[in-house]
Amino acid sequence: MRAVPSLTVPSTKIKVCYLAKFTMYTLMHGFYKYMTQKDDYCVVILGLDNAGKTTYLEAAKTTFTRNYKGLNPSKITTTVGLNIGTIDVQGVRLNFWDLGGQQELQSLWDKYYQESHGVIYVIDSNDRERMDESKMIFDKMIKNELLSGVPLLILANKQDLPDVMGVREIKPVFQQAGALIGRRDCLTIPVSALHGEGVDEGIKWLVEAIKRHAVVRPPREND
Repeated sequence: MRAVPSLTVPSTKIKVCYLAKFTMYTLMHGFYKYMTQKDDYCVVILGLDNAGKTTYLEAAKTTFTRNYKGLNPSKITTTVGLNIGTIDVQGVRLNFWDLGGQQELQSLWDKYYQESHGVIYVIDSNDRERMDESKMIFDKMIKNELLSGVPLLILANKQDLPDVMGVREIKPVFQQAGALIGRRDCLTIPVSALHGEGVDEGIKWLVEAIKRHAVVRPPREND
């Protein structure tokens, strides 16, 4: 009886086959990543303490993140340091840096300016006594060259409360620094972070403004 010859595949063919499959996988993975990854931008949220910055961040996350249940407003405390949040909206990813607004923490703000693609400045429309203080730190912030041309969204917050300052009253105060604001995209709108009113409008406007400014300040590089 003749012995049946064993069928062996040369090791070189196995290596070539494996390499081809690996190359195909790498190409497909890279293509999928290219098609699904979003431009990555950073937005700094500034304003005095108790202006409602963290409440606004939670409202934004609730508005744009499916199945996200925001923190109970009664459990939100004054930010000491930094809160971070992320949302995906209109084909981009926004990374929020919510910075503490106490006087001793304001000196840390400019550490985040260089990497910021947008600024959200929150004003407590119900606190007339601190309006001049808010205006003063706003002017200091807007003078910083690291934020030159960066889109600016000004929020007149707490519009759900009675007898607050409206946008018509607040806007002229903060736009006295018109020369400092310069030719950047700038929008002032009324919001209630507590009830989520005005959040959708402001974020969508900011995204479009950031996209327009991306030629000057491009998105962060993804790993």
